[in-house]
Amino acid sequence: MNAIEFENIGKQYRLGLVSSGTISHDLNRWWTMNVLRKEDPYLRIGETNDRAHRGKSDYVWALKDINFSVEEGDVVGIIGKNGAGKSTLLKLLSRVTAPTTGTIRARGRIASLLEVGTGFHPEMTGRENIYMNGAIMGMTKAEITRKLDEIVDFSGCERYIDTPVKRYSSGMTVRLGFAIAAHLEPEILVVDEVLAVGDAEFQKKAIGKMQDVSRGEGRTVLFVSHNMAAVRRLCKKGVVLANGQLHYQGEINSAIDEYMMLSFAISSGTSVANLPRTGKCSGKIKFIGIEFLDRNNMPITPHCGQFLRIRLKLNAVEKLNGCRISLGVYDMFGSILTTFPTDVTMDSFHIEKGEHYAILDIEKLPLTVGSYRLLLWSDIYKECADYIDRIIIMNVEQDDFYGLGREIPSHVFGKVVLCEHKWSV
Repeated sequence: MNAIEFENIGKQYRLGLVSSGTISHDLNRWWTMNVLRKEDPYLRIGETNDRAHRGKSDYVWALKDINFSVEEGDVVGIIGKNGAGKSTLLKLLSRVTAPTTGTIRARGRIASLLEVGTGFHPEMTGRENIYMNGAIMGMTKAEITRKLDEIVDFSGCERYIDTPVKRYSSGMTVRLGFAIAAHLEPEILVVDEVLAVGDAEFQKKAIGKMQDVSRGEGRTVLFVSHNMAAVRRLCKKGVVLANGQLHYQGEINSAIDEYMMLSFAISSGTSVANLPRTGKCSGKIKFIGIEFLDRNNMPITPHCGQFLRIRLKLNAVEKLNGCRISLGVYDMFGSILTTFPTDVTMDSFHIEKGEHYAILDIEKLPLTVGSYRLLLWSDIYKECADYIDRIIIMNVEQDDFYGLGREIPSHVFGKVVLCEHKWSV
């Protein structure tokens, strides 16, 4: 049975203005939609929600044509870039705002944790807010009292439970908010990015609790996060949103792959000069291109166990000494697999002002079939010059690494670094 159904959901916003412009138009809109139960008479054709580019219309669709369902007991990860519509979707489900078009059907009580402090009254104590939140969810005072000690213990805020919430830190507020949402027995638990505010110990507890809620108690969980490792660990299915539209729905690993390819894919030969950088870098050496080549410098797709030349194009703003470069290989969930730093096989080098090529030759690529994220780093006397953090995607095709005439088993795809070895039993 479906716990949640999204049917032709759309949410349109008018940029720059809250109302339709006049009181008569606002009254007419209210009468048509709420009394006559007809479509918004001022609904305009709008543009997709691409936040990075200026559009021609004042109307944008934060969400458009969203159709999918969630079964009871499912844990679904909602993923996508910032501005894709994830939080808007959860707000519609939680009835914080109403959809412009379409219908949402949800069976059971919904507990939502959408922002730090959602549903809290700052002047009330933590204890009073627990009772208020429970009452909003339709629980009796006796039911809340029965759960009170468990909620306080999980939140780790016992010392401050009788202190007004306005004096809580953001981390404490999230701890208490999640403890309330998870323990007051909702049929549907909706959690937005807020867990990122908590410390590592609390994040681990929170993910464990969500697993208990879904597996042990059969409740439904919708989880929004940019932490792909947490999404992969917790969720069974995934929904990928892009520019307010449903891009992909399916098994969680496939959904994460789609999101990564959508967000980060850079093909061989593409300029990387304008990619976002991480941290403070001097810019004295800047990566401007990357290519995957064969021995004859012809573009190729990397193959497991075959020769690969990675040629980095870089620019030096002046004559430089004490230079180093490193290329790191990560899996699609952000775990490091291997690194190729220049100072392992050669001394630091010097370069003249201008453009140069740094060439990495790998005789036998030790990666299984799959997609990988590359990190590029350069420094001068250990001071960071340029840093591109896991934005570039390298796709590796299947091949016969060990020369045995058979392919690598699929259960190790994208998870291991291969090396020459031999077993005997």
